[in-house]
Order: sequence, then C-alpha cells, then structure tokens
Amino acid sequence: MKILLADDEKTIRKTLGDAIEDAGHEVLAASSAEEALGLLEHRVVDCLITDLKLPGMSGLDLLRRVRTMHPETYVLVITGHASIESAVEAVKAGATDYVEKPFLNDAILLKLERMAREMGLADELRRLKGELATRYRFESLVGASDVMQRLFDQIRSVARNDYDVLLTGESGTGKELVARAIHHNSPRAEKPFVPVACAALPDTLLEDELFGHEKGAFTDARERRAGRFEQADGGTIFFDDIDDMSLMTQVKLIRVLQERSFQRLGGSETISVDVRAIAATKLDLRKKLEKGEFREDLYYRLNVVPVHIAPLRARPEDIPVLVEHFIRKYGSGRGFRVEPATYEAMAEYEWPGNVRELENAVKRAMALSSAPGVLSRKYLLALPDIPAVGERREQQLPEPLDCGPRGHGAAGTSLTTVFSVPSASRSRYAPVANIPSRAVSVAMRSIIEHWRSFAAAGMIGGTGADILIFSALTFQVAGFSAVPRSSNITKDRA
Repeated sequence: MKILLADDEKTIRKTLGDAIEDAGHEVLAASSAEEALGLLEHRVVDCLITDLKLPGMSGLDLLRRVRTMHPETYVLVITGHASIESAVEAVKAGATDYVEKPFLNDAILLKLERMAREMGLADELRRLKGELATRYRFESLVGASDVMQRLFDQIRSVARNDYDVLLTGESGTGKELVARAIHHNSPRAEKPFVPVACAALPDTLLEDELFGHEKGAFTDARERRAGRFEQADGGTIFFDDIDDMSLMTQVKLIRVLQERSFQRLGGSETISVDVRAIAATKLDLRKKLEKGEFREDLYYRLNVVPVHIAPLRARPEDIPVLVEHFIRKYGSGRGFRVEPATYEAMAEYEWPGNVRELENAVKRAMALSSAPGVLSRKYLLALPDIPAVGERREQQLPEPLDCGPRGHGAAGTSLTTVFSVPSASRSRYAPVANIPSRAVSVAMRSIIEHWRSFAAAGMIGGTGADILIFSALTFQVAGFSAVPRSSNITKDRA
C-alpha cells in the first residue's frame, strides 16, 4: 500500500516509517497537515496515518479534507489524549480506525494488514461488478441475425423504462439472460437482481420464499427471514417459469404486484418494496387462460411490455456465430473449427433445446475430439442421417418391428426403433413403444457406454450397423428381445 504518515514528531516519522517500509509498504512523510495536503495534490495514497494534534491545521481538519478529496482513502488517526471523545469524533468524521499514544509499531502494522485485506476485497468486488456488467450488457448477447438485432433494440428500449416485462420463448432460448441484460442496463443496475424458480418450489415453500416469515410463524421458523421481494428492494425480481405457479400463489402475487407491499408469513407489519418485475414463460399463457390454469388479472399485470425470444431454428444464420462464441468460451485457445458442410447440416436441424442444446453439443464435440482441429459432425449433432440442405425432412415412424415374448414394447415397435431416431424425438416414440421415456434415456446411456468400451478394446466395429447390432443384442440380453422384421443384418454378421 501507499501510505502517507503525518506527524510532527520526527522520531515517530522515522521509526514508524521504517517499520512500515520493512513490512513492504511505500511511505511518504509529512510534518504538518499543510505539507500532507501538498503531497496529496500530486499523489494518491491508500492510507493516511495522522496525529490528531498537529501544528497549524489539526489532524481532524486534515481528515475531513482528505475525505472530501479522496473518499476511498483509509485513515488511521493517532491521538495522545486518552479520551474516547476524540476517537469518537474522528470516527464520525470518517476515520477508519484509531490508536492511542503510546503505541507499539506492531499494533499499527496489524491495523494496516487488516486494511490491506479489506482493500483487496473491495477491489475484487469492483472487478466482479465490472465483469457482471460486461457479461450482461445486451451487446454481449450473441447473434448477428435480423431477429437478434431487433431483440437488442427492444432490450435497449425496455431497459430505459421501469415497466414490468413478460418474456416468452421456448426452453433454452436464454430468457434469464435477457432478463439480466434488461436489469443491468437499467437505472436499477446497482441494486439486486433476484431470480425465483417457480417450477422448483412447491406452493408451501414458494410463498415463504417470496414473502419471508416471522420468528415462530411455523414449527421450524426459529428466526425472522426476509423473502425474495425484500431482497430485491430497489432492484429487479425475476419469475422464471411463471407458467408453473399455482393459482393459489398467483392470487397472492397479483396483490403484491399491484400494491408493492406485503406481509411476512406470521406477521402483521406491512412491508413496502420498490421492485421491477420480470416474468418468463415457456408456454403460451393465453392458452392457459382459456383452460383456467392462469389468472387473467395476473397475465395483464405482467404483460405490460411483452418481449419474445425466437427459437434457434428461426435464426439458423446465428449458429456459426454461436458456435465460434462457445469455442472461444470453452476451447481454451485450442484452435477448434467447424467445416462449412457441417454448418449446413446444423442449419437443417430443428434444435428443440435451442441455444442450450447447441452449447452442450459444442462442449461435447470438444470433449470427444482427440486433438484440436475440425469438430466432428457426428459429435456436434449426435444424430444419424441428417438430410442434405434443401431436402424435405419428414418425421415418420420407423418400420414396424416384431417383439419377442419378453419385449416391453407394443406390437410393431421396439427399443431398437426408439434408439434409431434423434434424441430429441425419443420422447415421442417412447409412448408408442409403451416405454417410459426416462427408461429410454437411461438405457441409451448404458448402451453407449458399453459400446464405447467394446469398441476401444477392438471387439466391435464403429460403423452405424455395428452400433445397431450391438444395441439389438444388448436389448435381447436385457430382456427386450427386439429384432427388425425386415432387417438387412445377416445372421453371420450378427
């Protein structure tokens, strides 16, 4: 740290100054307040150590001047008067700490060490705030398409105002990222952004999360707890997946949004808050209104400014930009790239998981690549037989299969059929096969792990036919007994 020592006693300036320098700090010395102020006109220091009793201007006046000139400077005052009044007055004027004469140099050094730690934490906090602001600037949202440019313009406009916002879009489109961008570019940016995962909490816990509780409100309420609305006071509260909120909780939420006030569970005090509400939904709330599953008054209360985030399939020109972004983010400078033909195939895929699915696909492809270079299409897509650009893609059920007596599927469909379609479509085929989709996913992971082990040992090949054979045989052993009725697989090859 850079430290300015102001004391009229030459001995103290010498001995204490040497001790501070020996501790690794840079020291400037002044014999009066006027000399200290002269030094501060050309230098910025981290800490001022000053005697309260100085010739001419007092140390207390020097403290006040420094607080005006450099409010972030730490100030340690030295007093020769063993009175608490002088120390209290100095602390009220802005002193960080004080020490009484006579003192040991080690006591000063300990206080400086504590200040250095606090200064480091403050610097780290400023750095993290800067990174956070940069991360959630709307310019940092990745997309070069006209669709995304219109979204950026809308975020810019919405952020300047203080109205409630309803974000709509499929899962994986980045609704929370847009919500954070709106907050961090708004006048509320310095205040908290508090997310609430409506789908993750049951009604009993969600109400407590939103409004908090008083001590003794219920059996385990051992102390008062502030809810999310209190935590977000002055900032933004974000309701993710509000379509999953029950009607009972919706009734209580609409009242708070209208009046911006509430009571904690078990309390009688009315608490007022200043918050901006942003809600996100993955479903069409108008359809839920028709079914009576969402309150009409809450819908119109939230839908002051609607913002729609388009799915990735509606902006395929953003795929190369996103892929390059994820390579820079996760590739550690290893020089990965994607061939143009692969980009064309990726543009034809519908990406039901949207940007989140694409991000995971890039990470998977980099993780499974043996060396830096071209990322494999089979790892990026993990789908068989992606049609060429321009070809019409039609979703059709595979050829009927015969299931043996041990088969768990309905006649005409088997697990082999389910695993021969894209992963995003398995949940559609699983009901046809009368197989729970979760069981399908678990079984598929097991199949892949075992196939890779056998392939690594050279026991089986790596072609699509080899995988199909291995899957069919594994299902037979597992008790599924599924063999295609019109298969080109020969008994010899099997």
